[in-house]
Amino acid sequence: MGHAWCMGSSPPPIGRAGMIDALEQAATDAGLMIAGTVEDTGTLVLLAASPRFWDILQAAPEAAGPDPVDRYSTRIVTALADRFGATARFPFGGPPYEPFIRWAAASGRAWPSPTGMLVHDRAGLMISYRGALAFADVLPVPAPSGPTPCDTCPDQPCTTACPVGALSGTTPYDVPACHGFLDTPPGRDCLDLGCAARRACPVSAAFGRDPAQSAHHMRAFHHT
Repeated sequence: MGHAWCMGSSPPPIGRAGMIDALEQAATDAGLMIAGTVEDTGTLVLLAASPRFWDILQAAPEAAGPDPVDRYSTRIVTALADRFGATARFPFGGPPYEPFIRWAAASGRAWPSPTGMLVHDRAGLMISYRGALAFADVLPVPAPSGPTPCDTCPDQPCTTACPVGALSGTTPYDVPACHGFLDTPPGRDCLDLGCAARRACPVSAAFGRDPAQSAHHMRAFHHT
């Protein structure tokens, strides 16, 4: 998968103009994608799981141990940071926690959905940020994609897909109702395939995330 750089090799120097293209290819090889950028005094590049993430993770050494998603993300994002001269940031490992939700909103590629969960322009409600790279320089990055896809989603099926109305869009997320439903036989559908509300989002459906990854996240949530 082109991971030789993760094992200690030194890649050739990359000019500033080609940094984002090279980073995007390296991220793709590792099952990640650039999910947004935030510019301030430098550039923060947000990395999220791509549709290939789960398949690539299964062939990685972390797959056989505990917390495979976070451990794999830590290794890969740290290696990317070392390769491209950035600082790695992660949405896990706290407290304190890095402000990934604020960064996502500032990127112009993710917004609060009617359910309250973040919706991403490419991943929909299946967005899973795995890390970020903080660069000291301002890099030439693509412009944000535009308004939230929810504006052109007339039916907003995410608000009615939850079997117990835990994510209705009119009330706060009912965590106890969600947990309780997962303990019942009908709850196996969400446990095995992922949250019904997330799956109902048309952008999520087109994204193509492996259901096994969704099941992994649901089971982790169920055991919290």
